[in-house]
Amino acid sequence: MDKNQAVAAIGLFSGLGQRELAALAGVAETRRYARGADIFFAGEPAQGFFSVASGKVRIYQTSLAGKEHILHVFGPGEVFAEVAVFSGGVYPASAQVLEDGEYLFFPRERFRRLLKDEPDLAMNMLGLLSIRLRQLVKKLEDLSLREVPARLAAHLLLLQAQSRKRRLALDLPKGQLAAYLGTIPETLSRVLRRFSDEGVIILSGTTLEILDAGRLEAYAGVGGTGGGKEDASGGRGA
Repeated sequence: MDKNQAVAAIGLFSGLGQRELAALAGVAETRRYARGADIFFAGEPAQGFFSVASGKVRIYQTSLAGKEHILHVFGPGEVFAEVAVFSGGVYPASAQVLEDGEYLFFPRERFRRLLKDEPDLAMNMLGLLSIRLRQLVKKLEDLSLREVPARLAAHLLLLQAQSRKRRLALDLPKGQLAAYLGTIPETLSRVLRRFSDEGVIILSGTTLEILDAGRLEAYAGVGGTGGGKEDASGGRGA
């Protein structure tokens, strides 16, 4: 891995000059993880934050009952566990690798010393944290106010916007996607089948093609327009 190129590709550091990027590369450590590897667990001391150079990682929490809830999935150019830079303490969630890849690790103390000399970096970090907070608030709103068809439709539209293609590769296995959307695999499968039967999508394995984006937008409306009610067990509500 070329650390300088990997650092330059991080969205958090966009707009910084070559000198600042070189300083960041000097702080970063390169790490390689295989699919299924655990990067850290919730409750472990937070020693620093990470950036994805290649591959994909999921951030999740586990309830007392043992149920996993996926909070976010990060890909190349994105950072995670950055709260550790400011708060120290422990990691509030766990991180597991979804695809073989390379990562940059920024040790907390070395990075904080660098921030003192580079105030633009501090401003970028504050901007990122505010965006993450808005994303978390929106997700909590979606999970509490929207039904499963609306959540799935919004997620598919986001994937389409990111890839700019109608044919998509699902970014998570179906079981994990269900957890990310706050539902169970049976309900997710039923909604996918419903979308397929209605001619909204074509699903083949882990590949999905959007046939009617307009219908997806209708499903993704606040309150799950067109989505109907689903109870906690995956059945149809009254």
